[in-house]
Amino acid sequence: MSLFYFPKTSVFILGPNHRCVKPYLDIFRPGRSRMPSVTSENSLNPAPEAPKAEDRPMPDADQEQEQPTGEEEEDTDSMDGSGLYSLTEEGERESEGGGRREKAKDEGSKRAGRKRNHPSGGGTSGHSSSSDEDDDDDDDEKCKEEEDSSVQAVEEWLGAELRELDGPRWRAVPSLRAREIGRGSAQFVRRVCGSRGLVQRLELQGRLERHSGCVNTLHFNPSGTRLASGSDDLRVVIWDWARRRAELEFDTGHKSNVFQAKFLPHSGDTTLAMCARDGQIRIAELSATQRCKNTKRVAQHKGAAHKLALEPDSPCSFLSAGEDAVVFDIDLRLDRPATKLVVVKEGDKKVGLYTIFVNPANTHHFAVGGRDQYVRIYDQRKINENENNGVLKKFCPSHLVSSESKIHITCLVYSHDGSELLASYNDEDIYLFDSSHSDGADYRRRYKGHRNNATVKGVNFYGPCSEFVVSGSDCGHIYLWDKHSARVVQFMEGDRGGVVNCLEPHPHLPGLATSGLDHDVKLWAPTAENPTSLKGLKEVMKKNKRERDEDSARHGDQYDTQLLWFLMRHMRNRRPLRVSEDHSHFKLAPKTFGTLYSFAHSSAKPHATCTESQYAYFGSTVVIYKYIVFT
Repeated sequence: MSLFYFPKTSVFILGPNHRCVKPYLDIFRPGRSRMPSVTSENSLNPAPEAPKAEDRPMPDADQEQEQPTGEEEEDTDSMDGSGLYSLTEEGERESEGGGRREKAKDEGSKRAGRKRNHPSGGGTSGHSSSSDEDDDDDDDEKCKEEEDSSVQAVEEWLGAELRELDGPRWRAVPSLRAREIGRGSAQFVRRVCGSRGLVQRLELQGRLERHSGCVNTLHFNPSGTRLASGSDDLRVVIWDWARRRAELEFDTGHKSNVFQAKFLPHSGDTTLAMCARDGQIRIAELSATQRCKNTKRVAQHKGAAHKLALEPDSPCSFLSAGEDAVVFDIDLRLDRPATKLVVVKEGDKKVGLYTIFVNPANTHHFAVGGRDQYVRIYDQRKINENENNGVLKKFCPSHLVSSESKIHITCLVYSHDGSELLASYNDEDIYLFDSSHSDGADYRRRYKGHRNNATVKGVNFYGPCSEFVVSGSDCGHIYLWDKHSARVVQFMEGDRGGVVNCLEPHPHLPGLATSGLDHDVKLWAPTAENPTSLKGLKEVMKKNKRERDEDSARHGDQYDTQLLWFLMRHMRNRRPLRVSEDHSHFKLAPKTFGTLYSFAHSSAKPHATCTESQYAYFGSTVVIYKYIVFT
């Protein structure tokens, strides 16, 4: 069962899902590694003898691949083409030019038809025909000028606020030589994991398939040996991800979509904290014999609870944030674990929360984001709601402070040392703030090209020293930006369902796990022989920007996710639903289909899929709904 979302028409269609995904590649077999072997200076960047057409790099990359043969050491930490994606690709110029020629040809044929339809003879008639042709030519020139100016504006937007990529910080051959003689071995792994050369070689390694709903959360345990995933099917699975085997699967006790499940640090991987759309904060106690002892509720929000914030050194305390604007401090050592820490407000108005994160360098500080444009930082030791609503300081991009559109923050995270704060805005860009700056400071970097509209999308740092920024997108791709230059250095196709929501880097190894509207978890590792060519990046970025601008111009007012959730619950309560044994997570019989419509526009184009309960995520722009059930 899937829900299809049509952004240009604001149409949701609930229908069957016939996808079948299978494992992609075997990884980490004993005695076998797909990492490039290092036998010479050029071994980490071999040149294929006969590259395929689809793997051929862009023209810029080809030029920079030609290195002098006498050079002793090859730079393996930079992508061929130096990661500078071109904004004027020749192939795309030709395709755009061809499209214009076809359009001009069609318009010319239309003008000829109009000319034939004009009556001939007589000075007045001839003058009228000539005048009409002049008007048509003026209209054509005006349309062409508008089209060219629009294309130029997108090009300028893509190229704005970018910096040059720094030189490589890690070189394979010198580092390997130094490690062999005992120099720099302690920092070798950290430098490798943070190198641009390995990021540009990330590729899909395999899939973890167990869930029967969209996978909303991923979290590695502190040692990186286990991976927890939570889903719309109300279950959590603990994976031995290296062997691609589920070690434990249990029912969470939640009544709606599981949004987050995290291992508590220093708990021996026996305590898992969870939150969900039903507003409950629950704890799962796991045993060493791979079973779940029990789950219990420790707090209850009055709205959906999207995120939990762990304290790095505490096995028994953490924070939760909900759409009721409340932040709970939860201490499992107390008889009543939940204590209301703060109610987030802007003036007298409550601000529903989507995300929360604790500063890893100063655990008294935590940041929250939600249904407005402000990143708020609090200090747990001195929250006084009578003074500035208890806020220590607020950050917001200057151009969004007075924005009339309903901008909100879907996710924020601190860097590894707490010095920087990353925030992803709904249908806007990703912004990097300096957490040490004063109240009201503007952003330092801006990362763009992706699309964050359809779901509550995550963002994260990648690398042991937060060298990169990684995010999913509504277009189904995964983007990795160099943090300093804000340039895209990796671009991978993620979920077939069209939306990538969750990105979880491994704590110690150069790899990450991702999930979204597909019902599986995808594993990525730097095993590609050649760096990425960023093929198709420019086209996808332009498409995302164009769709974002169209949606922004079309819809001035948007209904929030709480309205969607209310509508669906109301529909469920009015109609008795039969529960199938094999499809119980849909709460519909296997052959029962539903269609959720909004009659705002006439054109329709499939965009994303999800389960029947997933659509409550969408910050939709719907106007009128109609629910139809077919049996």
